[in-house]
Parts: sequence; structure tokens; C-alpha cells
Amino acid sequence: MRRLYKPILVLIFIFSLQISSAQGPKGKSFGFGIMFGDPTGATLKFWTSQENAFVVDVGSSYFGSLRFNGDYLWHFDAFNSQIVKLYAGPGAVVGIGEGHSYWYKEDHEKFYFRKRGDVGIGARGMFGINIIPRRTPLEIFLEFGVLIGIVPDFGTSVDAGVGIRFYP
Repeated sequence: MRRLYKPILVLIFIFSLQISSAQGPKGKSFGFGIMFGDPTGATLKFWTSQENAFVVDVGSSYFGSLRFNGDYLWHFDAFNSQIVKLYAGPGAVVGIGEGHSYWYKEDHEKFYFRKRGDVGIGARGMFGINIIPRRTPLEIFLEFGVLIGIVPDFGTSVDAGVGIRFYP
């Protein structure tokens, strides 16, 4: 526990420096909500600056009965708008439990299945669009990207989701 104390304090200090320029709805830095797709479940977003944010999703998907993913996102103003922005970034995925669906293995002939209790680890790259209507504490988003399974075997798939977050 003592080993974790200093790194946690450093992270809290870095985040506290960044909060002053957070760019969520109404200038808020933390939002939570629900998303549908892969995964279907809860989503949390923590803005660290006007262009950057951490996102954590917890839910169920084809990658595991219980799935956690975290992304670091860069937001950019492709439409010259304060309401609609694009975003992209890398992330990591951990799936726990039975995995199934349309993952293809290296031989391109077999579908990818994990047995109950296995843990899957992967990386993903996301691209999306978010809409923050004026004078509301809401963010609506649509995202898609590629997921690369690393453990227990190599495989690829597509992630996609739509959701909404509330900024209290």
C-alpha cells in the first residue's frame, strides 16, 4: 500500500492542475452516463484540458461478460463549432468471463471464443463525434474504432457505441 501512495498523489496533483481548463458542458470536468453498443453499460469522462479527456467504460460486450476499457482522447474542432467536435485516441480493454461473437483469429477461418473465466486483454483505437448542446449539462456521443485482442490470443474486431453523459 505504501508503494501506491506516492504515484497516486502525483496523479492527483497533475489532474488538479488540469481541472481549471476543463471543457465539458458548462465548464464541468466530470460526467457520467450510459452507452449502448460494445460495451453496453456505464461511462465516465474526466476532462483534463480543453482538448483532452480520460474515458472509462464498464459493461458487457462480446469481448467479455464484464468488460472495462479506458481511453485517452484528443478532441479537435473539425467543424469550427462549439457544439459538435470530433475526437480520437488510444485505449486499453480488459474482458472478464466468456467472450464470443465476431472476432477472427489469425487463420481467418475460425471465430474467436474464450472459455468461461478467461481474461482477455486488448488495445483499441477510437474515433468519434460528440455533441454538447448549448446551456445543457449533457454530452451526446457516437464512436467507433478497432479493437486488437492480445491475450489469450491475437484477434481483431470493431467497437461501436452511442451514449449520453450528464455533467452535474
